[in-house]
Amino acid sequence: MADRVTVIGWDGSPLSRAANAALSAATLVAGAAHHLALPEVPERAERIRLGSVDLAGRRIAAHRGSAVVLADGDPGFFGVVRTLRAPEHGLEVEVVPAVSPVAAAFARAGMPWDDAQIVVAHPRTLRRAVNVCRAHHKVAVLTSPGAGPAELALLLDGVHRTFVICEELGTDREQVTVLTSDRVADHSWRDPNVVIVIGGGPETTATGAWIAGRDPAYPRGVRGWALPADAYRDGGADTVGETGEGEFPGLRAAQLARLGPRTGDLVWDIGSGSGALAVEAARFGAAVLAVDSDPEACARTTAAARTFGVPVQVVQGRAPHVLERLPEPDVVRIGGGGVPVVTAVADRRPERIVTHASTRDEAEALGGALAANGYRVDCALLQTVELDTSAWSERERSVVFLLSGVRSDLAP
Repeated sequence: MADRVTVIGWDGSPLSRAANAALSAATLVAGAAHHLALPEVPERAERIRLGSVDLAGRRIAAHRGSAVVLADGDPGFFGVVRTLRAPEHGLEVEVVPAVSPVAAAFARAGMPWDDAQIVVAHPRTLRRAVNVCRAHHKVAVLTSPGAGPAELALLLDGVHRTFVICEELGTDREQVTVLTSDRVADHSWRDPNVVIVIGGGPETTATGAWIAGRDPAYPRGVRGWALPADAYRDGGADTVGETGEGEFPGLRAAQLARLGPRTGDLVWDIGSGSGALAVEAARFGAAVLAVDSDPEACARTTAAARTFGVPVQVVQGRAPHVLERLPEPDVVRIGGGGVPVVTAVADRRPERIVTHASTRDEAEALGGALAANGYRVDCALLQTVELDTSAWSERERSVVFLLSGVRSDLAP
């Protein structure tokens, strides 16, 4: 095992005294081509071009002497430190950090970033990174070849955002460009770059933030979820009937529990009604696309999202036809439309689907459609009775069949 391993961050500025001391004593130096070309790298040292960090880790572990790993920015932030410390390498490292690309990007933009979401986009994770950009007001994206600004913008089609694109930070070719998302794909961008994606809600102005990656005023709004229908009447639903069939809080709670929306997901809410489920899924950090054929329901959903301060994209159209042009979902709630809509949704292969039925025959038909399309189906009969606590008398009774489908290849 190497006698000493020092990981040095580089941001284009002169190296610190500690970094220079570690390099001058190094017998092995690993890094990208531009790192190995630095004049501070000793001529006598063995050099390893960093391609696979795992392979480099094995070489470093077998080396006898002092090893240095050079990496861009802060190597402990989405960097090589985690890999080098992994059990298979067992390396104890000293870290000399530089300014991370994310910190540098926000500095160039003149913006605070303690409330930003930060994601890494590779071709295999690009869709989830895009969903975070849909769901949050401020996101920094560390890009990679094949998952850069143009690809982000194309997948955000129909969602307006502002991009701050920072190319080759810390070099002589550094460039910062501000564009709206609809214009980003018209350009070619140099790697590496960091993209700050802004939009999806008002800029926060509260001070006294205490937790990273959250609105400075977090937590705010109403505590809890599966809120009563009254909570959504400010969004334009004046009566319980206007919140939509099957939208009572008990059913909504069960649907959300089975969907399990989370950061990086895209939720379809088909038949959004009052927007209650769409808003609550968004409050879990998921991106939400709400669909309804009724323009008044679309307006209520938009108003509810505004009231609760969450971004929800609303699409007016009738399922199943409108679904053909929507981006791929992770989980879907179907508020109506019967077997044709269930079948169309199942064809898109989301991980989970929930829907409901008012009769056993309807439940059997919907469950059969889910099963025929490769989903493991569960069904429960939910009955709730709302009581007037002033007289402890029955106020309202709801009975509904809840159906949930989990894609068979994911079912435990």
